[in-house]
Amino acid sequence: MPLLYDENAAKKSTNLSINSDLISMARRLKINLSATLEHALEDKLRKSERDNWLKNNKQAINELNELANNNGLFSDAYRDF
Repeated sequence: MPLLYDENAAKKSTNLSINSDLISMARRLKINLSATLEHALEDKLRKSERDNWLKNNKQAINELNELANNNGLFSDAYRDF
C-alpha cells in the first residue's frame, strides 16, 4: 500500500481542545495521544482519499461494469462456478 504521507517528516507541536474526561481516561491508561491522533488522522485521510477516488472514477467504473455485463469477462470461459 503506497504511503499517504512522509512518515519521516519532522514533528510539529500543536494545540488541541479535547474533552477533559477523555484526556483523564487516556492518561490513566497510558495511551500515547500523539500516536493515537496520528493513526486516527491517517485512517481518516485514507478513507477521504478513497472516497474522492471513487467519486472521481465513478463514471469509468460504471462503464466498465456495463461493458462486463453486456459482453462478459475474458475469464468467463475458465470459471467453474
